[in-house]
Amino acid sequence: MKKIFKKILIILAVLVLIFIGYFSTGSAPQALEIAWGVNFSQRHAEYLGLDWQETYLAFINDLGVKRIKIASQWDLIEPLEGEYHFRDLDWQIQKAQDAGVATLLVIGIKTGRWPECRIPDWAKYLTKANQQEKILRLIENIVLRYKDSSSVKYWQVENEPFFPFGDCPWQDKNFLKKEINLVKSLDPTRPVVISDSGEFSFWLTAAKLGDVVSTTLHRKVWFQEIKTYITYPLRPVFYWKKSQIIRRFFGKEVIGGELQAEPWCPQGISDCELFEQAKTMNPQLFKENIGFAQKTGLKEFYLWGSEWWYWLKEKQNKPEIWNEAKKLLTP
Repeated sequence: MKKIFKKILIILAVLVLIFIGYFSTGSAPQALEIAWGVNFSQRHAEYLGLDWQETYLAFINDLGVKRIKIASQWDLIEPLEGEYHFRDLDWQIQKAQDAGVATLLVIGIKTGRWPECRIPDWAKYLTKANQQEKILRLIENIVLRYKDSSSVKYWQVENEPFFPFGDCPWQDKNFLKKEINLVKSLDPTRPVVISDSGEFSFWLTAAKLGDVVSTTLHRKVWFQEIKTYITYPLRPVFYWKKSQIIRRFFGKEVIGGELQAEPWCPQGISDCELFEQAKTMNPQLFKENIGFAQKTGLKEFYLWGSEWWYWLKEKQNKPEIWNEAKKLLTP
């Protein structure tokens, strides 16, 4: 019995080494041209003490962005049951449309930025079934409202729905399928994006369900579980080879929907000293992350942290990252 167990361990060890070797050796063909964009959260801009409209317009008018990933948030849109407040999201979509900016609109209960799931007070204590009913109604209203906008390029249904990150009441793949089917029935013309972790997933379920797979790409982060910063020991080819598996077996493209370009602190950014922020993001690390992304072979990236760049420039008199991003994003 011990000999059999020993053989199994040896076989497993060999398979692990083959696996590691495959995903860490070689290099990806560098994309000749990358479509760069930014993420935007109205709530995050407000959290940083910024005028969110001024910040959004600075992305368009100063940075010159042509792609923006917008996080819609349930509690802002439907603060009272059945009363939809679309004015702010209308403004974002219209300004993008006026400037010829393509938007990736994230919809659902979990749309990004801590606590990830933004549930209005009136819906927090509903049963799961009732919450899901209200979410489908929310999605229907959003898609019908914006499906005629020339700005909307993608619908992203939920944010990393398979990754257990955030303060969320439940995780339900069957419900995600209902959301996707609803979006496709209301607007069969646009691709549905499904996002997943770049470091902890192979994107297979996302590829089964979505038309496009969106991956995160973070390099240096705070790990709360072990109370320390870590740098992921992954090479650009790791993302490239996974994307090729998705293309070969599912015929789907992979985009970088969340490229780290802001700090990952032990606490929220507003409570994190500048010297602490610089441990996980500074002008040099920004350039390094851009260079890393360029070596993955992916052709579309949305940078995560643009509100923070503006906060550094306007509130801290530190425009270095903003100016570096401007070189990258201005056509």
